[in-house]
Amino acid sequence: MNPREKAQIGKTALQVTRMGMGGAALGGLYREVSDAEAAKSVSAALALGINHFDTAPLYGHGLSERRMGEVLRSVPRESFVLSTKVGRVLVPAETGEVESFWFDRPAPFEPVFEFSYDGVMRSFEDSLKRLGLDRVDILYIHDPDDHYDEALLGAYPALARLRSEGVVSAIGAGMNQAEMLARFAREGDFDCFLLAGRYTLIDHSGLADLLPLCEQRKISIIVGGPYNSGILAGGALSGSKFDYKSAPPEVLERVRKIEGIALSHGISLKAAALQFPLAHPAVASVIPGARSAAEVEENFQLMTVAIPGDFWQELRAEGLLPEGAPVP
Repeated sequence: MNPREKAQIGKTALQVTRMGMGGAALGGLYREVSDAEAAKSVSAALALGINHFDTAPLYGHGLSERRMGEVLRSVPRESFVLSTKVGRVLVPAETGEVESFWFDRPAPFEPVFEFSYDGVMRSFEDSLKRLGLDRVDILYIHDPDDHYDEALLGAYPALARLRSEGVVSAIGAGMNQAEMLARFAREGDFDCFLLAGRYTLIDHSGLADLLPLCEQRKISIIVGGPYNSGILAGGALSGSKFDYKSAPPEVLERVRKIEGIALSHGISLKAAALQFPLAHPAVASVIPGARSAAEVEENFQLMTVAIPGDFWQELRAEGLLPEGAPVP
């Protein structure tokens, strides 16, 4: 599979590489990342011909946007497609220090949910300042799980206005669930969705409803979290992360079975995890995170690994892949 191959985003003119780069790790997801390491990671992706980059205010409480922007604004603007998100406004921390469940040593801001029209516009302006850019290409509503009505009535009209004015080229929503994205697809006019961790080797919850609906309506899916928070990268080890928490026994056992089949076919679990989502016609790109240039380069190489058809057939025969899931 060619990671530099490009796919169209919805009905827009945007073309993204089949492998992109997720920006959560650049904000210190799980452990701290230095400015220098972050810069080398983004530069490595650009050098490999990757053009698709995703970030958000939440990631490191502004660190990811700032770090990604520092590199991207040094290259021609037409050479990359950048997405960020709205739905959280960053408020300066009163003490100058903050605690975060996800991020190690984030910037001294508190992320506050905000899905109103005015709040979204303010969030977007703040993102542009952190990025040091005058526009982004894709703008997502971020994690509106408990705020659907406000997101549809406040955030969505703001994004639609920005798109109509040409300030952004595509709009969508980014979530760790498929069900609400399907509601957005039915009730709004969106170009793409960022589906995190819900169409992977071990979580197929996006397959039944969301992906066919998006294929029908020409809404592109960007798959985030292809390693399901790490377990599909490191394997079924004690303490492996799944969905941002320690993996439960049933997930560990499922991954062990897939690892065993992969080993018998002489392929890596990581290569299979990266390539699997891209076989679905609704999926335009997969955006694994990376905290170092070495991880970017490894992900790129894993995308090019040839995976025998017998591997996918055995997964299906063992009940580890649904019958309706396309395979590379």
